[in-house]
Amino acid sequence: MSRFLLLALLLASFNGAADSIYRTTDAEGNVVFTDAPGATAQPAEQIKVQRTNTVEPPQIMPLPDTDTPAVEEEAPPPYVVTITSPTDQTSFPMGPGNFSVNVHVSPALKKYAGLQLFVDGVAWGDPQRDTMWDLINVFRGQHDLTVAVVSNTGETQAVSEPVRVYVHRPSTKNKNR
Repeated sequence: MSRFLLLALLLASFNGAADSIYRTTDAEGNVVFTDAPGATAQPAEQIKVQRTNTVEPPQIMPLPDTDTPAVEEEAPPPYVVTITSPTDQTSFPMGPGNFSVNVHVSPALKKYAGLQLFVDGVAWGDPQRDTMWDLINVFRGQHDLTVAVVSNTGETQAVSEPVRVYVHRPSTKNKNR
């Protein structure tokens, strides 16, 4: 086994420097590999060495320019947001001022987008991925509802058309005498 290892190492060390090598055996039976036939009484056996496989090194590419971004950001899709419930000019009769808001978004929200409900221009809660809000204890009067698609950085990407609702609640200011 060590002889084959020695042969392999010798073949690798030549690396194509010679087309052939010579194998001889000395008087003690040791095998010797050389690049020239020996001057010994034993005839040398010529071993043809095949050409070593080589691969061209890869070209070194220049570093990208640091002034321009390496990857261009994908433009956000043009979202269309529509409030489906309640409809415009809906009146909620006497009661506690509770109702739900539902929206439809097309296309589906991307991974880092959310929906923000606005009541009279003021954000209602945090952005969410759900398309429904349950509003509780909304004060009486006229209210304008809009929903916006916002990115995770807070950038508004689309806004729905406003929907106006009217909430009727009993007043406690004028008590019957």
